[in-house]
Amino acid sequence: MKVLVTGNAGFIGFHVARALLKRGDEVVGFDSINSYYDVNLKHARLALLEKEAAKGKYHFIQGSLEDKEAVNRCFAEHKFDRVIHLAAQAGVRHSITHPEDYVSSNLVGFMHILEACRHQNVPHLTYASSSSVYGANATMPFSEEHGVDHPLHMYAASKRANELMAHAYSNLFKLPTTGLRFFTVYGPWGRPDMALFLFTKNILAGLPIKVFNNGNHTRDFTYVDDIVEGVIRASDDVASPDTAWDANAPNPASSFAPYRLFNIGNSSPVNLSEYIETLEEALGKKAIRELLPLQAGDIPSTFADVSRLQRATGYKPSTTVYEGISAFVAWYREYYPAA
Repeated sequence: MKVLVTGNAGFIGFHVARALLKRGDEVVGFDSINSYYDVNLKHARLALLEKEAAKGKYHFIQGSLEDKEAVNRCFAEHKFDRVIHLAAQAGVRHSITHPEDYVSSNLVGFMHILEACRHQNVPHLTYASSSSVYGANATMPFSEEHGVDHPLHMYAASKRANELMAHAYSNLFKLPTTGLRFFTVYGPWGRPDMALFLFTKNILAGLPIKVFNNGNHTRDFTYVDDIVEGVIRASDDVASPDTAWDANAPNPASSFAPYRLFNIGNSSPVNLSEYIETLEEALGKKAIRELLPLQAGDIPSTFADVSRLQRATGYKPSTTVYEGISAFVAWYREYYPAA
């Protein structure tokens, strides 16, 4: 198949594009390579994709989702069998100080993707949502059938808006869409603004690490290879209408339209303090912990019910936290040898 992967210079997008190329698909990558974090890391990911791809199997387009003409040119030049939309403005903290970035990238940009998919009759759009949409909901484990109308920050609000926008297009234009709610993804080539990266950098440098909520968070940490498997399985399996959907008792996870939502996580939450201890073991060095209160916008705990994705696609995460952290540390030491 020919697959468009937006955000392929990003953490998850890079790994998804790499896996698709490995199985023989043709991949078109689309990314703005913005400066939200180290662009050198993004360029290194892209260089590895270029190196590993078979001749004629990989094409990269640098462009912005907000640029409707650039998005339309991409779709005009290529006929896609699948679109995997992973590009977005990420980050909870950044959404508090720069909410406008989430409107332009996550709302306007997503609209351009939806419109392009509609007009080019794309067989299936799979897009990234987030576990953050669960917001103030405290019922565990998080289920796609729970209400998600109380977001705690603009990033979560923008991702929930994406789900609603996708449903409108699935209804009006019969565009098959699948939204994936990611739960705390980690692993090699990860984002420098995320906890595992920050912890590793500071521990090796002998600097304190900031441990919010006094380390009492629990997170459904999910290794990137498990995430990639789920993304590709979901993309391969085209969304279709739920024949059992009842308008008198509407299921938020599916629809009479070709639309569905899936949690994609490890379904095995880990306490943050335990996560740090596992990292200390992998590094062979103790952390200096600066215990701090809960940050504004943070959810104290996450726990994914992934049974719907398992039933639909056979998805089954298998990487333990120790295996995943060890793989990240090995990559980090290789990529940053001075550390």
